[in-house]
Amino acid sequence: MTDTDHLRQVVEGKDIVYANLGGDDIEDQARSVVAALEAAGVGRLIWISTLGIYDEVPGEFGKWNHQMLDGGYLEPYSAAAQVIEASKLDYTIVRPAWLTDVDEVEYELTQKGEPFKGTEVSRKSIADLVVKLSLDPTRYVRGSVGVNKPGTEGDKPSWY
Repeated sequence: MTDTDHLRQVVEGKDIVYANLGGDDIEDQARSVVAALEAAGVGRLIWISTLGIYDEVPGEFGKWNHQMLDGGYLEPYSAAAQVIEASKLDYTIVRPAWLTDVDEVEYELTQKGEPFKGTEVSRKSIADLVVKLSLDPTRYVRGSVGVNKPGTEGDKPSWY
């Protein structure tokens, strides 16, 4: 993902790019993705991140989330989000709660600047949101949405 020239070639002619990336170099990956999409004239990016990048998770769950993700995870993902947000792209940053494999589609959204709700969400729910964003690329443009299953508020995910 950090080979910008190759990535530009791959995305040329595309309308939307979905990026669900990870790794210690996520900020570098974000820079490469932004540069490649801007060079190729691809305006729409759906970027998967994580909860907590804006310190938006309140209460005991927020403290627990920091204990679990600080020191090498939240910081690079926050920096990557800043790269995306500084771009000219029509991005949507998706910030899922802790992921489950439950076979359900049930979720609610919070916007950047609002306290995050809930502790968990199914992967299938995230897939549903990504499909909806892909089918209607005008939704949540230049936005950052937190995604959780309603009713899962607590000190940590139920399964942890």
